[in-house]
Amino acid sequence: MRKSIIMGLLAMAAMTATAQKFALVDMDYILKNIPAYERANEQLNQVSKKWQAEVEALNTEASTMYKNYQNEVVFLSQEQKKKRQDDILAKEKEASDLKRKYFGPEGELFKKRESLMTPIQEEIYNAVKDISELRGYSLILDRAADAGIIFGSPKIDISNEVLEKLGYGK
Repeated sequence: MRKSIIMGLLAMAAMTATAQKFALVDMDYILKNIPAYERANEQLNQVSKKWQAEVEALNTEASTMYKNYQNEVVFLSQEQKKKRQDDILAKEKEASDLKRKYFGPEGELFKKRESLMTPIQEEIYNAVKDISELRGYSLILDRAADAGIIFGSPKIDISNEVLEKLGYGK
């Protein structure tokens, strides 16, 4: 009797497992077909280049100050040497602080990327969720992510359906 209960439970588990539906999306493909994402990326690239130029200008200034110091060091008093060294260190610190402010883990670029990309990602997530609920998918995997998917049938790829739901269908 005990053996038949276990077999029944295993059979139910197997039926439940086979009843689940899966789908794939290719987030890279979806994002490349959303103009707002491309515009946001371009905006991020432009602001990043601008900020990088500011940091490089400070680094160049510090480097020039150091070269000038090296050329003039034999003519400077101890007090003048100390002041020049302090000025060089201050300029290097200013460059480092600016780099951290713009490009650090919680820096301006991170905040800008988050403000531009979050609405797009939420819109995609909601479209995927709606399709999942409509079609009864238990799991939707991102084919573009390095999730170890070796093969995924194009029949279960819903990327174009997601784009259509977002209004970017072909």
